[in-house]
Amino acid sequence: MKNIGFLSFGHWSDTQHSQTRSASDVLLQSIELAVAAELLGVDGAYFRVHHFAKQLASPFPLLAAVGARTSRVEIGTGVIDMRYENPLYMAEDAGSADLISGGRLQLGISRGSPEQVIDGYRYFGYVPAEGSDHADMAREHTAVLLDVLRGEGFAEPSPRPMFANPPGLLRLEPYSAGLRERIWWGAGTRATAEWAAVQGMNLMSSTLLSEDTGVPFHELQAEQIERFRKAWADAGHIREPRVSVSRSIFPIVDDLDYAYFGREGRSQDQVGILDGGKARFGKTYAGEPDALIEQLAQDEAIAAADTLLVTVPNQLGVDYCAHQLDALLTHVAPALGWR
Repeated sequence: MKNIGFLSFGHWSDTQHSQTRSASDVLLQSIELAVAAELLGVDGAYFRVHHFAKQLASPFPLLAAVGARTSRVEIGTGVIDMRYENPLYMAEDAGSADLISGGRLQLGISRGSPEQVIDGYRYFGYVPAEGSDHADMAREHTAVLLDVLRGEGFAEPSPRPMFANPPGLLRLEPYSAGLRERIWWGAGTRATAEWAAVQGMNLMSSTLLSEDTGVPFHELQAEQIERFRKAWADAGHIREPRVSVSRSIFPIVDDLDYAYFGREGRSQDQVGILDGGKARFGKTYAGEPDALIEQLAQDEAIAAADTLLVTVPNQLGVDYCAHQLDALLTHVAPALGWR
């Protein structure tokens, strides 16, 4: 069995064939897609976060709205760039969204990916400390977030508060118990996956790894997962960690599917340069259900993960994205033992 969720990048563009012409379109349709996905039996609604782009950015208002309109699906991010975040304010926002959803928030965070502008986090007021870089800063912000999510008091109360305080140091409110265990790190390498395990975060791995050893993407990602789980066990954590992988999977069950994705059936892994180093990109899976079942059965990383996040072409609209999710759940997932 797999937890199967969708992952939306939340693109919009004022172009002829786009069903999302504005930020308002994307936000409202994201909520409607989550509602539709829950009715179909999908397990999660996840959203990507990008700054300075015509894509979803500030996630917590959307997550809270999805949480209020649904009752079962996990709601999450994949991922929030911690270089841009005030971890204390983030902890309050995340606690609020989690409480609204009844404890369904799965918060994916990371160092972040290349952005639309140079050092965009500087515009948000964040500068790496002397002798460190932006990746160090992201981890520092993460350490603060994880610490305050434990719910322990750390702030000295005022002797003359507006409202009466409980005894002792104060914690951030609203506090949502259990959220600390539902933080995921988006790891781009095997080493960062091991680091995430030591910190006690779940592993979120996408269709991009910022390293390459010459083996197929799914094998490299499976090794990443294996090393994460070993590091988790070595760290002595008590609970079982969760692992997600994301994939672009498009079952072709009618003529419209073929028109959109028929050519993607020849997709292969790609190797390129990212941030000055080699990176490996996973292929897109597109084809008739029988062909997809055969190909996906050989994906070692999907087999190793407990959660699969399927990217959706959000600019094609809610109905089409829901159609694609339904096709996956109906025609592909049962044959692979995911349902």
